Amino acid sequence: MTQLPTNAYTQAPSLSGESAKPIAKWQEPPQTARLILQDGTVIQGFGLGATGVSVGEVCFNTAMTGYQEILTDPSYCNQIITFTFPHIGNVGTNKEDFETSNAEAGTGIRGCILRADITAPSNYRSQEHFNDWLIKNNIIAISGIDTRALTTLIREKGMQNAVIAHSPDEKFELDKLKQQAAEWPGLVGMDLAREVTCKAPYEWHESLWQWPDGFGKAEGDDFFHVVVMDFGVKRNILRCLAAQNCRLTIVPASTSAPDILALHPDGVFLSNGPGDPAKTGEYVVPVLQELIDNGLPIFGICLGHQMLALALGAKTVKMHQGHHGANHPVKDFTTGKVEITSMNHGFAVDADSLPAHVEQTHISLFDGSNCGIRVKDKPVFSVQYHPEASPGPQDSHYLFARFAKLLQSSKE
Repeated sequence: MTQLPTNAYTQAPSLSGESAKPIAKWQEPPQTARLILQDGTVIQGFGLGATGVSVGEVCFNTAMTGYQEILTDPSYCNQIITFTFPHIGNVGTNKEDFETSNAEAGTGIRGCILRADITAPSNYRSQEHFNDWLIKNNIIAISGIDTRALTTLIREKGMQNAVIAHSPDEKFELDKLKQQAAEWPGLVGMDLAREVTCKAPYEWHESLWQWPDGFGKAEGDDFFHVVVMDFGVKRNILRCLAAQNCRLTIVPASTSAPDILALHPDGVFLSNGPGDPAKTGEYVVPVLQELIDNGLPIFGICLGHQMLALALGAKTVKMHQGHHGANHPVKDFTTGKVEITSMNHGFAVDADSLPAHVEQTHISLFDGSNCGIRVKDKPVFSVQYHPEASPGPQDSHYLFARFAKLLQSSKE
């Protein structure tokens, strides 16, 4: 495993009383990885994980925990994640913290950037070393990067397209890689929900994790039947819904309104997901408009929030640096309370474009951007952030209970 360089000399005393002899200076390991930004900047580092070349959009995440959940969140499809927290790998990896619900689609992550070398696992839940997990999931990583400087660059210039490359023999065709980074079209105009959605409908019964028993199971007969439109849904979102007495049927993103209504749902959930909402909305918006007119309770998260806003007549915009982390303060105008939330999005709903019958319910206290809406005369609402807390705080779990109340009222 690659070690970070050190500049220390060591003087070793002799046990036989002979004069101390200097030990050779620690040899810096070869810099086997490169990060090439779209402006031509080349950053050298130490390669980890899979080998090869990958291209994507560079963002930064400020969460101090949950690196495995982050790297398996389908909402990060086609992105290279910079971790601002330096100690990544200290809890290893395990099967329980895998968030991608569609294993066939893979993680969708294009790479990850670390400050320090991978920390050795020291957690009782660890089942596999983080570097081995990166290799198994074909994720290229680079360490030894000044992540504070890179984060500052993103804050000033926005999320850049980039190439991440790992070559053990240190052979890089830099001109070709620079061209690849410069020519990659970026996330605007990309419909990535099709890449991460499930291929066929399926049911879900697993509930929330409780120590020391593990995941629970939704049991009983008096369920709310909820259809989940899968734009890249996370497992813990499904568990939170199951914990609210919901029997879930997950359907592909392109499922038609008649096919959804034929399942006789009590409500519809719109999941998180990656890509440009305007592009995905080309085929999802007509479906949602028909479901809204039908009067069903609807709850959306992340991309689902953006899809709902588009269906109601609002617009979405690309953000300068996005929101990625587990410490984002959001105010809920319906309660007057502030909650600390987990976020992961590079697009946002334009609050100024909301029609008169749609109320803004939540805003970010970082930048004032829209974080929640509801329809004034229908049981329809959504939030931009991730209330399932995987990773992150559980301040927003009340939203799942709020949805369950709408389901109960509609059923009665």
